[in-house]
Amino acid sequence: MKAGRVLFALAIGAFGIGTTEFTPMGLLPVIAQGVDVSIPSAGMLITAYAIGVMVGAPIMTLLFSRFGKRAALMALMAIFTLGNLLSALSPDYYTLLASRLVTSLNHGAFFGLGAVVAASVVPKDKQASAVATMFMGLTIANIGGVPAATWVGQQVGWRMAFAGTAVLGLLAMAALWYALPKGERGSVPHVRRELAVIARPSVLLAMATTVLGAGAMFTLYTYVAPVLAQLTGASDSFVTLGLVLIGIGFTLGNSLGGRLADWSLDGSARIFLGVLALIMLLMPLVLGSHIGAAIALLVWGMFTFAVVPPLQMRVMTAAIEAPGLASSINVGAFNLGNAVGAALGGAVISLDLGYAAVPMAGGVLAAAGLLLVWLGGRNKATEQKLKAA
Repeated sequence: MKAGRVLFALAIGAFGIGTTEFTPMGLLPVIAQGVDVSIPSAGMLITAYAIGVMVGAPIMTLLFSRFGKRAALMALMAIFTLGNLLSALSPDYYTLLASRLVTSLNHGAFFGLGAVVAASVVPKDKQASAVATMFMGLTIANIGGVPAATWVGQQVGWRMAFAGTAVLGLLAMAALWYALPKGERGSVPHVRRELAVIARPSVLLAMATTVLGAGAMFTLYTYVAPVLAQLTGASDSFVTLGLVLIGIGFTLGNSLGGRLADWSLDGSARIFLGVLALIMLLMPLVLGSHIGAAIALLVWGMFTFAVVPPLQMRVMTAAIEAPGLASSINVGAFNLGNAVGAALGGAVISLDLGYAAVPMAGGVLAAAGLLLVWLGGRNKATEQKLKAA
């Protein structure tokens, strides 16, 4: 089993998932008009997807863990393909809402089981980089897949955007079939035993850090367009450029995060969360100019996604006896963080605290995440001393 082929196949799946997750954000007005609902109602399509990820992650992981890795991952991408086809064929809003929920069910389990597979095909000192390679598909989707699907949706129709994304699912299934051996069937998971592992304080602390790290990201990312419009005086074209720069930053940061996480999981998490907190707290000072905003968005995007590999690997390491379930639930924790960040940013705006306070609020979440990493390190040191005694 060649590691490069496996990681490439996983990245294709991640690319498709990233494309279908974020494309509706740019097509909300078009979709709302197409199914005759308001834009806020169309926004529920995004909420339904996030809920599906959080609920589906542990259930689908436990369900598919008994199968071989190739069969499990291909089955998850089959669900992805079916969900996107149903979305393309949906005759009304409620059918589309249900279809988006179906699509989301594969998300957490694919990344969770995929991370375990990625880590298993490389030496131990390269595991974080391998996981980052899989997530590279997600970051590249923000640069290529999402803009392309958005353009198709605007020019040809939103149904064709979902249909095209379904084709990505078929490509991912073919790549997984080619790259992964059939493998042996997995054992039936011991649900109570695995849940007991997840309930450990060290695992819960690591997952809470994930929620805060993702929350810091989405406090700003959700409202980046109005923040740029208010603080930078940005045009629509500059906002588009800003999103591309963020996507480039995501890709660069993902690679950087994997490399430093191979060196030290806690050390890299401290560095990235600390720098991210500093950037977000100081960001309002440079958003007044277009050049300052462009540089800030690129650097912010880089450190925002650099924290993803260490956060994912910290959970898998803390729950070594149940890495698949822990990894999948942690993907759900990322989505919970998305909701927390969006809610915090919305509250800042609703309370008339000013758009400059939006990135600063995200900086506070990043600083809180840094505190949890520090507390987790102290707990580890205490446990090691007790074992030595």
